[in-house]
Amino acid sequence: MHSSSNLHFQRSFDAVRREQAALSAFRDPAALLDGLHRTPGDPDRKNRILSALVRAAQGDGPAFNCALTLLLLALWPGLDAIRRRSLWRRLGTADEIASDVLARTTEAVRGLDLGRVNWIAATVLRNVERDMIRMRQRDQTREYLASGADPDEVADSGESGIGAAGYAKLNGAMRKLLGDDALLVIRVSIEGFSQAEVAVELGLTEAAARKRYQRAMRRLHGALQEIP
Repeated sequence: MHSSSNLHFQRSFDAVRREQAALSAFRDPAALLDGLHRTPGDPDRKNRILSALVRAAQGDGPAFNCALTLLLLALWPGLDAIRRRSLWRRLGTADEIASDVLARTTEAVRGLDLGRVNWIAATVLRNVERDMIRMRQRDQTREYLASGADPDEVADSGESGIGAAGYAKLNGAMRKLLGDDALLVIRVSIEGFSQAEVAVELGLTEAAARKRYQRAMRRLHGALQEIP
């Protein structure tokens, strides 16, 4: 935020605005971020803005650092949620996780194929978190091989942070009770994803995901009350 408020950054932002028509309505970085974070607005318009920033960030011109910084700030609420979930999953120290999130986001943005992506924010955030989890799983596998331990005796983090065996048991029990809504409840209540993020993963609208989650939680609450 500090770097985005100096005169040099404003000049770079003006250069990006001239190159990207989707940004022309915003007089400065603060107005752009306010439009992305606070204005209810049209999701398609916000996605076009993010697409414009990605194109600028993938370029070789002097303004690409400006576009990348704006993208990081635009995605910051989602990136901070990934950081918090990664701490809960014990994927590293606080400093390691923060550094990894920023590095992977930068890499994801620079390598994003805009011709194959529909929703910029959801795709980048999902890929960053997925890659962090997979890296942790690979590290643990190497630890198992180096120690000679039986992998079945050592819990891995998994996406839920409760270990592969624990996740399988939880998923099985939840599916018996909630059916297809089990994954939605686990993602939101256990893993810390937002309902909007899970809606994208499951191919649902946010409203549909919210209704299904509320219905599933009522069923789960009722089942827990029946336990003596």
